[in-house]
Amino acid sequence: SFSFFSAAVFIVELLGLWDPEGVRDTGPWLCQPAPRCGDQPYNPLEQCCHNDTILPLNATQLCVPNCIFYPCFQHCCLDSLGSQNQAVVTFKVPGMKPDCRSSPVSRICAQVSL
Repeated sequence: SFSFFSAAVFIVELLGLWDPEGVRDTGPWLCQPAPRCGDQPYNPLEQCCHNDTILPLNATQLCVPNCIFYPCFQHCCLDSLGSQNQAVVTFKVPGMKPDCRSSPVSRICAQVSL
């Protein structure tokens, strides 16, 4: 089965940030300042910036009860459709601003009548 961790490793390899032998390829990072989260630098090979907080790449959060998502790779979107409330987890698209309406859907978590 294709796990979320496998997908994350695939994305990192696709971006050329990880050497398959397990040796990190620092490539473009050697000559560039580290990315910042608020006023703190962070290592994008191990961490992400979510709502001005540095998180490990494998961090999880609750979208709604019984619906966990990975904030480094996914968004939690709460959507109202008439009398229904729906929680949808979408994928973050690198280089794009977070947008619940146009991002690819990972899964629909819950539907609750109001």
